[in-house]
Amino acid sequence: MAGALRGVRPRARGRDLTGRPYERRRAALEALFADRGLSAPLTLCPSTTDPVEAGGWLEWTAAGLEGLCFKRLDGPYVAGTRLWRKYKVRATTEAVVSAVTGSLAAPRTVLPGRYDTASRLQYTGRSTTLSQAAGRALADELTPPKGAHPWQGWTFSAGWGTQRTLEVVLVEPEVVTEIAVDVARNSAGTWRHPVRPHRIRPDVDAARVPLSGEDPASP
Repeated sequence: MAGALRGVRPRARGRDLTGRPYERRRAALEALFADRGLSAPLTLCPSTTDPVEAGGWLEWTAAGLEGLCFKRLDGPYVAGTRLWRKYKVRATTEAVVSAVTGSLAAPRTVLPGRYDTASRLQYTGRSTTLSQAAGRALADELTPPKGAHPWQGWTFSAGWGTQRTLEVVLVEPEVVTEIAVDVARNSAGTWRHPVRPHRIRPDVDAARVPLSGEDPASP
């Protein structure tokens, strides 16, 4: 079901369809679009039972496709319960460690950045919580800013839908980290979901990190 219709109680001709199998609810929704000639901003997401066709959709990541949802054809609609599974497309790429939460000696999460074509360091998102081992390894590489940091005076949201800001420690933007990201981005162009740090890349100079917007996984 498209985002524009999310949360709508499924009904057809006054009949509640929540107890009907998904296959029948989907058919009723397709009939509604066809009979009423519904169009943008309403969109009916594509659906298939063909694994080959579904696999082909994963090539749409450059257009912003996050992944696939799987639902049982015989499953009923249960409000407030997620009875489906999601497969997210993830890619491995690099970013520059530009700030952290916690402290220089014990970083908890990373705020990665990437330079744009004008050589400005852009904020690209936030990482998942570092393991103790990963935090110690990163702490050995971090140094305070050697001069004015590009993000001096910036504030960073603690999460979607909250006005709380993060307490961050700015660092010299020279350490490169390999991260796993999905392709979902928010309106500001940052990765919507937390990135997953894999390892520090001492063999990669910050100048060699893909520019912001340069690769398919980049904000």
